[in-house]
Amino acid sequence: EMRTRRGVCYPKVNANNMLLCFQNNNHNMKKNNKIQGNRALVNGGKCYTKRHFSSLNDRDLSTIPCRKRAKISPEFAGKGSDLFDTLPDDLVICILSKLSSSASSPADLINVLITCKRFNGLGMNSVVLSKASPKTFAMKAKNWSECAHRFLKLCADAGNVEACYTLGMIRFYCLENRGSGASLMAKAAINSHAPALYSLAVIQFNGSGGTKNDKDLRAGVALCARAAFLGHVDALRELGHCLQDGYGVRQNVAEGRRFLVQANARELAAALTCSTSSSTSSSCWLSSPPPASGNLSCPLLSDFGCNVPTPDSHAANRFLGEWFAGRVIGSGLRLCSHSSCGRPETRRHEFRRCSVCGAVNYCSRACQALDWKLRHKAECAPVERWVDNAVDVGADEGPNGGVNAGES
Repeated sequence: EMRTRRGVCYPKVNANNMLLCFQNNNHNMKKNNKIQGNRALVNGGKCYTKRHFSSLNDRDLSTIPCRKRAKISPEFAGKGSDLFDTLPDDLVICILSKLSSSASSPADLINVLITCKRFNGLGMNSVVLSKASPKTFAMKAKNWSECAHRFLKLCADAGNVEACYTLGMIRFYCLENRGSGASLMAKAAINSHAPALYSLAVIQFNGSGGTKNDKDLRAGVALCARAAFLGHVDALRELGHCLQDGYGVRQNVAEGRRFLVQANARELAAALTCSTSSSTSSSCWLSSPPPASGNLSCPLLSDFGCNVPTPDSHAANRFLGEWFAGRVIGSGLRLCSHSSCGRPETRRHEFRRCSVCGAVNYCSRACQALDWKLRHKAECAPVERWVDNAVDVGADEGPNGGVNAGES
């Protein structure tokens, strides 16, 4: 032990341990000096070492700017500077739902899905797909693919009634999957989708997908009445003709005429609503004469001195028209002659033909009434004999053997 003048004692230190301690300290000091010597200026996050400055002279060193490293919050240090990743999924799904419900074309939603991996995952959420607008499914037949089919199926499974109806029409008529298509349309009809109710009524009236013995007129009238109650114009017109002719229901001419007037009134109200949002004044078509042949304007309101543009057909009907435009639908099968319908026959002589000329055929009385003053009124000419296989056609058509021309 060592003792100082004041009497403090220190323990005796081994000489070998002291030498080892000094060696470790010298090694650490040399290592730190080497690291500090290699470090130099920091410019925009890049570290320059002695190796970088060995080929530079003093003049070059003076031109290198010295900037501080950008400071990033510790919360985002490992994630970068993208603050979008910090948004909760619920908020992003809510925003995407608003976007899908107001989409004006399929591209509005598809462009979001291909933006990034997170958008693609959240954009396919059932909440987003269930609120997609009808225009989201307004695809063209030439763009149909397995991916489009899968996307419509996902939307239908999410509970989107518009997707159920559109995919049901495509499967029933285009892909000839009658059972699946009818079930999808029925799913939409249960949710009070008026076009789906009317399409099922047309299927019941014609016995589409089966034989002529599968026609159920009473079921067709009931479905038409439900769609008419929801304000569907074609259903109102079809129900009016059924009541006037006693087709599937007890004949009531006055009540049928009332439904036809109501259909025209609803059509006029829809045209007035559209004209208020457009730059065209309503007075220009309220006082104009009926349209000439080939001019696409409203065929029914011309009786009242109106020349109203024809309302846009449903996206499903436009798809059917494009699908069958360049295809052969089958031996002896025909398309509905109304250009905005697109429905094909599922068996021979399924649709009723014009009782005057026999050159056109329609899936429903509503399509006949629309096409009569739109185009066929100027073309219809009576012939002496036009019926092929009169027995089969007469058994498969309406109570008068065809569609009467000139009725609205």
